[in-house]
Amino acid sequence: MKVAKFGGSSLADGPQLKRVFEIVSADPQRQIIVVSAPGKRQEDDTKVTDLLIEYARAVITDRDYRDIVQQIKSRYHEIGKYFELTEIDLTDIDQQIDHLAQKHYRSFDYLFAAFCAHGEYLNAQLIAKAFTHQGLPARFVDPKTLGFLVDDHPRNATLLEDSYQTMAEFELAVGERLIVPGFFGYTTNGDMATFSRGGSDITGAIMARAFQADLYENFTDVSAIYAANPKLVDHPQAIAQMTYDEMRELSYAGFAVFHDEAIIPAIQGQIPINIKNTNRPDDPGTMILPRQAIQNTRPVTGIANSNRFAAIYLHRYLLNKDFTRQILEILSQYGLSYEHMPSGIDDLTIILDKSLTNQEQIDHVLAAIQEQIQPDELKWIPNYGIIMIVGEGMRNRVGAMTDIVTPLKEAGISLQMVNQGASEISIMLGIQPELAAEAVQAIYHNLFQ
Repeated sequence: MKVAKFGGSSLADGPQLKRVFEIVSADPQRQIIVVSAPGKRQEDDTKVTDLLIEYARAVITDRDYRDIVQQIKSRYHEIGKYFELTEIDLTDIDQQIDHLAQKHYRSFDYLFAAFCAHGEYLNAQLIAKAFTHQGLPARFVDPKTLGFLVDDHPRNATLLEDSYQTMAEFELAVGERLIVPGFFGYTTNGDMATFSRGGSDITGAIMARAFQADLYENFTDVSAIYAANPKLVDHPQAIAQMTYDEMRELSYAGFAVFHDEAIIPAIQGQIPINIKNTNRPDDPGTMILPRQAIQNTRPVTGIANSNRFAAIYLHRYLLNKDFTRQILEILSQYGLSYEHMPSGIDDLTIILDKSLTNQEQIDHVLAAIQEQIQPDELKWIPNYGIIMIVGEGMRNRVGAMTDIVTPLKEAGISLQMVNQGASEISIMLGIQPELAAEAVQAIYHNLFQ
């Protein structure tokens, strides 16, 4: 049995969903179909989830939301009409969109979560109707029916471990197609709570583990994961196979094809993952596998970069004595989670995800560090680029760092930080964001060409 997840670009309109229908109907092993909300139909289009966010903001601020509601409804109607569904068939979807503004929510965060989750929730219902109408019986399944329970973090939820046992008891008939909305689950209070943005990948991996699938297929709009960002490097090499750990490192550092948290349920269930292209389903794609299943490991599998970071740098003599513990306590006190913390005997860089911080938190943390640690130097770096070079073949390999640093030296690119993880499969570089693209190109051409 296979779990197949389809992203928003694969479900953006009727013709795209037709391709999904053909993929699902071509293989009876594809029994559990996890779906995202409709994505962009063209570059200047708006995703349904973004329309739902605007709808939520309009409700909170008591603005007129009728036009936004009509835009949301029209997206689902456009897809429904392509599959010859009638207005009556779509009435319940319209009613649910209207009802969102009438419900009571425990907080604004839960309101936002419910509105955002409905992109997937409504799309799964629509797809089940469309597939059935086309002669492929499909059943919409609400995550609540599955026992898909998450903790009380409405916009950054985590599955409760007991849910796996509940879902394993769900009866799945031979040949049956279940259409499951991605991206969200329910709290024990019955409220919708979403994973982080792009979290339908997480739902797919959870379903694969819960139902002990033989394969988790993740369909997107590219035929493989590439060794570098195609927007930065012309025609980068496709990656045929990679390990779970390599994918986690690369996803976290900027590979947007697959959510880094989605690897965890697959690792726990030892479920192979196949990244495939909805528009070219016969292409082999990229397989993500346990380390022992990989035949040949290359020195470097991929290079990822992201400019979504910021950093706090501090210098103080004997910093390594006891001050690091105090710094961690300060971060915890103000609800600030760090991403990386490379350090020396007297220096420390605290790397943060800008999307998870606000200026008030930063101001409090900097003031507390200044007061309690009294560093000789304390600096806030609002824009910080990271490049991650990842490969199982770098373990114990002599010369790995030289191959990375030499092309940067030749290009006149200086680094702010170099850090190798204890796993020895990744080397992280800190760099000025404006130099990141040139640096990736230089490293890629030295390693792969």
